[in-house]
Amino acid sequence: MEILMSNWSNVECVPKTYIFPPESRPGKLEFPVCSDIPLIDLAHNHPAETIKQVIRACQEFGFFQVINHGVCENLMDDTMNIFKEFFKLPSEYKARFYSNDINKSCRIYSSTLSYDTEEFHYWRDNFTHRCHPLEDYIESWPDKPIKYREVVGEYTIETRKLLFKILEMICKGLGLERGYFDGEVSKTHLLSVNHHIPCPNPSLTLGMPVHSDPNLITLLQQCDVPGLQILKDGQWIGVQPLPHTLIVIPGLQLKVISNDKFITPVHRVVTHPKEARTTIGVFLGPSPESLIKPATGLVRNEPVFRAFTYPEFFKAFTVGAKCDAQLALNHFRNKP
Repeated sequence: MEILMSNWSNVECVPKTYIFPPESRPGKLEFPVCSDIPLIDLAHNHPAETIKQVIRACQEFGFFQVINHGVCENLMDDTMNIFKEFFKLPSEYKARFYSNDINKSCRIYSSTLSYDTEEFHYWRDNFTHRCHPLEDYIESWPDKPIKYREVVGEYTIETRKLLFKILEMICKGLGLERGYFDGEVSKTHLLSVNHHIPCPNPSLTLGMPVHSDPNLITLLQQCDVPGLQILKDGQWIGVQPLPHTLIVIPGLQLKVISNDKFITPVHRVVTHPKEARTTIGVFLGPSPESLIKPATGLVRNEPVFRAFTYPEFFKAFTVGAKCDAQLALNHFRNKP
């Protein structure tokens, strides 16, 4: 069987290596839909109130949705369509980008860490590439579908602007100096696209693992097919897609910098029995050289976390914690 499931056809049952143990399966197919996710209008006439809403959402809910965010709706639609077309391209073309090397700047894969060694596979293909500086990476991107580089390049520029706008709002809301999140702490800029084909039995498998985002901050564009779920009060609840709304997720590095004031939500993706699902994630994260630690101005007595580099965190994440980001972060907590 092809490793890339976007090359599969006529899937009538879930292959054994995609069936999770009973305790890890979604089980039931219907979940409650979350009705109280913060929805923030970034074009609000009172910027100070908008900043308060952002900080409150980061502290109390863990993520939020934004409207009037400045990313053109046509650009969002064009980019989503480009990726849907990309996953339909012939297997021979996509094979050019297949790799399990996490250091490769542009790759498609179907595993969490290693397809050959993981016990269970997730029901997805993922296509990831670096985005900034654009001129350093764009030549490694696909040249198909037509206008891929033109459309996706513009998308990465506009979503990057939005993320830094939100980070600056967080700076003001926390009382940090202007530009605190510029430089090494946000140097890594990745675009990550997940594609899930229809699954004949969504109760048996997962589209993505249960996780918290290990980076600084994430921007997520959903398609119109549901699948994203967050763990709230011990229960999995669905995040209903809203047209042209973007989801903002504070990552674990932002949780550290906030000195544990922010929540980083635990979430997962379930599959759909009839519809393919494609989502676009934009990630900002620290460079390998960046030292992650609580912002000095937010520490009153002792910092909640000790300082660490991102490679230290990633080693704890992949080896000691077996990809449990919250558990990996606990490795760097100072003892009370």
